[in-house]
Order: sequence, then structure tokens, then C-alpha cells
Amino acid sequence: MRSRGTGFRIAVAGCGYWGSKHVRVLHGFDDVEEVIVVDSCEDRARKLARSYKSASWHTALGPALAQADAVVVATPPSTHVAVALQAIEAGKHVLVEKPLAPTTRDARLLQAAAAAAGVVLMVGHTFEYNPAVRKLRELVQNEELGEVYYIDSARLNLGLYQNDVNVILDLAPHDISIINHVLGRAPVAAQAWASRHAHRRFEDVAYLRLFYDDFFDDRGLSANIHVSWLDPCKVRRVTAVGSQKMAVYDDLAVDERIRVLDKGVCLPPDGDNLTQPPLSYRYGDIVVPFISPDEPLGVQDGHFVDCIATGARPLTDAENGLAVVAALEAAELSRRLGRPVLLEELSTEGRLADLRLAGAS
Repeated sequence: MRSRGTGFRIAVAGCGYWGSKHVRVLHGFDDVEEVIVVDSCEDRARKLARSYKSASWHTALGPALAQADAVVVATPPSTHVAVALQAIEAGKHVLVEKPLAPTTRDARLLQAAAAAAGVVLMVGHTFEYNPAVRKLRELVQNEELGEVYYIDSARLNLGLYQNDVNVILDLAPHDISIINHVLGRAPVAAQAWASRHAHRRFEDVAYLRLFYDDFFDDRGLSANIHVSWLDPCKVRRVTAVGSQKMAVYDDLAVDERIRVLDKGVCLPPDGDNLTQPPLSYRYGDIVVPFISPDEPLGVQDGHFVDCIATGARPLTDAENGLAVVAALEAAELSRRLGRPVLLEELSTEGRLADLRLAGAS
């Protein structure tokens, strides 16, 4: 139900790195009457609320629900399900930061609860609202790169270490959602390798491979993801390699976030002769398309507010979030079992995954 006044009242639960950004962005919308700050750290909640004259604050979500029309869940990933369910059961629309849930079973639980309550459930896959990512998707979907051979992604930095999830669950959701969005489909299997170095409990370096075709076919479309909390260089890069052209999306590049390179390999006339090397390499122009400077988080949160107002289905809805969670769960299972895992192995109720995870070392 819409709040009194001219706009919506939205509570932001968890006001750390991402939550504080949501508070800032939501305060700039005409359709938002008030942003309610919720954080278990009283000092942090009070200080953030002081920065915005219209903000009230609480140290628990319960009291805020009586005031709010919607809730943004930006708490640690391990708490997403409990906090989101609390809001949904109170009849509030919910935007959950990535990942939607730690398991497919939990993701389906949230999806069913939101449907039963008749509220909007949206996932914070912010990069799907990034103009550069949307441009990369356009290039792929319009076949400007030709046949896509593979996608390679790297998300590296020195930190920030998390205290409730490993590097896969912390960083890989971004890249999985980007790649799924660019390709317009979800993977059929996943494989992962990870290791612990500086962190005693959680893996801080990992490599994932997502298979978008039959993974027994070594020429099938796949995506490789490298994530690390333990790298001297900050990297945010996605490379799409096609039969005609290649494209690089560098989120850290100020003026050239997308570069389309007319590069490739020209096969010899007798392409079936595997003893012959490529005939030549092609080096052509590099094109830098215009990318809108719109802030992705602003576009995403604006879409959330629009969905609340109109009842429209979010672009990053529960089904979108479930696809990413399924890939993450398959990757975690693969890491423990030491083999590729088909996503169809994850049963609807998650019992198979539970049994395998419990029996794996």
C-alpha cells in the first residue's frame, strides 16, 4: 500500500558499502517521499540519517516496516533470505542485493512468498542496468561479433574480504549476471576451482567455467570467470571473442568502456585439415562506441520504484536471480566434488545438492 503523501517510503536494511549508495540514490527520486535507514550499528545508522534531512533511522527492520512501502535488502548475503521474508510477509515490495539467496531452494522460497503476497521481488544485479553492459549485449545479440566463441571475465582486487561468504559468492554473481544477460540465456553446467590463502575459512581466489552448450563438446560456447580478493591489480573486465570481431568491456576505463576490435583468425581454405595452422591473422580498426554516462544503480533503483508504482515485472526479477543462484550453487558443488556439475542436478527442493555437499570434502 502506498504511503501517505506524494511518494513512496523505502527502507534500506543494511547501510554499509552498498546500502549507503542506495540511500543516496533513492533520496534523489521525486517518487520517493522518505528513505528509512536501518542498520544494526546504531552509530552508523544515526550518522547516515543525519546526512539526509528527510531520513529516519532504526537498528532493526521490524519498527521500520510500519512506515515503509518497500525494502531494499543490503545486509550480508547470509541474511538475505530471513530479512527479505520478513519484509515480504509484511506485504512490502523488496529489492534484494546480489545474490538473491545462498541456494536455489531459498531463492524459490522467496519467489513463492512474493507471488503469494502479491508484491514485487527484484534482484540487485546492477550491472544489467549498466549502459556499457547493455551495449555489449547489443553487439552480441545483433551478431556484430559473428559467432561468439567464448567470454572471459576477470574481477580482481586486493580485498574486500567478507566474513560470511567466499569470493565466489561475493564477486561471481556480478559476472554470471552480466554473461547471462549478454548471451540471453543461462548456463547448463558449471565447473569451479578455488583456494584459500590469506583467509583461513573462505576461499579468496577462484576460477569458474560456465558451459552454455553441451559441456562434452569442447567447441561449445563457454565463459571463464576469474575472481580474487588477493590480487595486486584492480581489474573489472569482460572480453567477448567472436568469429568476426572481439569486444572488451572495461568498467574501470573512463572514456573507452567498450572497445570493438576488428581482429580475428582467417582459416585456410582446407579448414578440415587439422595439421595446417591458421592462414593469417586479421588486424583491423578499433571502434569505441558512445556509452551513456547514466549511473547503473540509479537506473536500477529507478526501475524498482517504477515497478512498485505500476506493478510491472522487474527486468531482474526472481527468475533472473534464481538463474544466477543456480550457477553459483552448481559452481560450489563442482568445487567440492572436483568435477563439472549440470544445473539439472540441482533438484527443485535442493535435496540432492544438500546430500552431495554434505558428503563432499
